[in-house]
Amino acid sequence: MTRISKWLRTLGPGLVTGAADDDPAGIATYSVVGAQFGNAFLWSAFLTWPLMACAQMTCARIGLVSGAGLGSAIRKKFPRWIGGVLALALLVANAINIAADLAGMGEAMSMLHLGPTLAYVAIFGVALAVLGVRLPYATIANVLKWLALALLAYVISGFLAKPDWSGVAHDVLLPTMPHGKDQWQALVAILGTTISPYLFYWQAGQEIEEQKDEGKTSERSRANASRKEIRDRRIDVATGTIASNVVMFFIILTAAATLHAHGTHHIETTRQAAEALRPVAGDAAFVLFTVGLVGTGLLAIPTLAGSAAYAFAETFDWRYGLNERFRRAVPFYGVYVAAILGGIVLNLLGISAVRALVWSAIINGLLAPVVLFVLLAVMVDAKLMKGQASPRIAVAIIALTALLMTGAGVAMFL
Repeated sequence: MTRISKWLRTLGPGLVTGAADDDPAGIATYSVVGAQFGNAFLWSAFLTWPLMACAQMTCARIGLVSGAGLGSAIRKKFPRWIGGVLALALLVANAINIAADLAGMGEAMSMLHLGPTLAYVAIFGVALAVLGVRLPYATIANVLKWLALALLAYVISGFLAKPDWSGVAHDVLLPTMPHGKDQWQALVAILGTTISPYLFYWQAGQEIEEQKDEGKTSERSRANASRKEIRDRRIDVATGTIASNVVMFFIILTAAATLHAHGTHHIETTRQAAEALRPVAGDAAFVLFTVGLVGTGLLAIPTLAGSAAYAFAETFDWRYGLNERFRRAVPFYGVYVAAILGGIVLNLLGISAVRALVWSAIINGLLAPVVLFVLLAVMVDAKLMKGQASPRIAVAIIALTALLMTGAGVAMFL
């Protein structure tokens, strides 16, 4: 077996989780930041990668060694009401995020002259809700891995935009600190859409799904992980998070080279972001941008709805899992469907796509530090971690991430 084939075999939950991070909410957030501030935040892609990778690997380790998801670990460590409050906050944030993602996907289809936006909001939403309930986990996991290829559209668009590479190098190597409320708000949005709480629950939940798919149906049979399992997941998580942050870099770069460079500093819709590419980067960049919105939305919405369902099911000890039949896991699937239906309803109420996308990122940016502090308490608990505690460097990075995101949130308001 070649090194490449071995590497491909390790890819799974880490790749899907990393790719899902660049959903239409993330794409719009990065586009808004690039349009408003140019290359000023390109450096943030290099800051967020190690922070995101460490958080995702910590959640993967919790799932692998404890045999249970993040919500279950929180329930065992803290009073149940704390887990319940976090699950409810996650559901609200995810419903807003799903609404924004559906709006972005609908606008993309409309820009391709394939029909009205709201029609596709309903079509995509209902289809993803039904398929999530009906399809077995293995099928869902394989489809999501292939959908990760949609992210390549944004790397290609970045090159088609023909940025000033010497200026890019200068802004990356000599970054400037944010100043003023708008720039701090932009940093919170970037951190919130990159280090999102829903990804924590999804990563740990997928570890349980993978083990159930292997026949390990009880928590005891799933507990503890071999060195090989930990090593393979590190490779998987590293691949997914690197891909996520590379795409983030190129989306900011594309918006900076097209929108900002030509005087468009404020955008209100994903349509504006995409159509501004056409006269500068050509029809190819426009089509790639819009098609990428649909592909990343199809990847992200099941992740958003699924993470909320995992959070509730693990907190309240429900039967759960994407391999469970509907009638055996009605509450779990009920949360999954409710999150998506909530997103459809918010669109029918006439939300602004980009404003919802950015505000969902800001909400996640404020919620993430709370979840990170809780995660910190779980990862150092030797009993919960079955004697396979996280390395000290991981504990330090998680603590630093929580403090950094808290500080950015405070600075935004001050």
